[in-house]
Amino acid sequence: MTPLSSIAMSAYTDLVRLLKDDALSGVEGKPTLKERGDKAYWYAARRVGTEMRFIYIGENSDETRARIERIEELRATAKDRQAERSRLVRLLRAEGMTPTDRATGSILSAMAGAGTFRLGGTIVGTNAFRLYEGELGLRLPLGGMANTGDIDIAQFEKLSVALQDQVDPDLAETFSALKFAPVPGLDNGRTWRWAQGGSGQLVEFLTPAFGNETIRDLPALGVGAQALNYLNFLIAEPIFAAALYRSGVLVQVPRPERYAIHKLIIADRRRDGAGSLKSAKDREQAAFLIEAMGEDRPDDLAQAYATALEVGPRWRAHIDNSLKRMPETKSILESLGA
Repeated sequence: MTPLSSIAMSAYTDLVRLLKDDALSGVEGKPTLKERGDKAYWYAARRVGTEMRFIYIGENSDETRARIERIEELRATAKDRQAERSRLVRLLRAEGMTPTDRATGSILSAMAGAGTFRLGGTIVGTNAFRLYEGELGLRLPLGGMANTGDIDIAQFEKLSVALQDQVDPDLAETFSALKFAPVPGLDNGRTWRWAQGGSGQLVEFLTPAFGNETIRDLPALGVGAQALNYLNFLIAEPIFAAALYRSGVLVQVPRPERYAIHKLIIADRRRDGAGSLKSAKDREQAAFLIEAMGEDRPDDLAQAYATALEVGPRWRAHIDNSLKRMPETKSILESLGA
């Protein structure tokens, strides 16, 4: 494993911070706090015609409140921040961080502009794995475990309903402009996959299932989504990441420790037949992250591992079955004392 330089790690942290500042400074309206259930969320309230529009800013937290207090300053310094972001992206490229390819970067940028990640959309799968370089301070291996043509976006169905805000423009319009067409599914009227002609790139939307893995609606994103079991563990408490495309794109990804443990579960679910190659890739990614985090973030890894084991026997069985094929990884996890 090759660590990134301290210069690169500092630059990446600064880039994420500036992208967060930009995400708030670009939202117009008066900051307003709304309670929904046992949580509180910040919105920017502005009048559109005769109605009030509430644009989601973020969950109530010390960090969100601190940015809201500086909102006028952030709006006034937007141009300076963009120039600094461009400089940081150039520096990170020079330091050896892997940039996001043009095809992936263009769609992530368009989805970010529409509000996909602001509204809780979280990149999962290999495109999330590829964005862990700056978070972990390690150069990721280039090769099979980091190759993908798919962009998978997940969101909690309850969050999508609770936010009462929507992407703008509509994602179907966004995809059409990038020459993506909807992929027909068995559930008429609910589109959850789009394919790009020529490149073969695929965008899929997912949501956690708690039993039947059916197609559900995600109203905040205006799309359907394939519900999958075990996904709730993966996308709980996501983190922000910066994709190195143009002057940076702010996205959400799962916590790397949850990603690693989730891959152990999924690898066992699809180890037979057509899924065997993906299962091997899942194990490779899990092994890499567990080795890295076992050294640098053992407490975070131990907590994620313990949480998954406590859910129930099926979860433990999937994890154990994968670890039987991964003795070195199993040894690392057992040494954590989870």
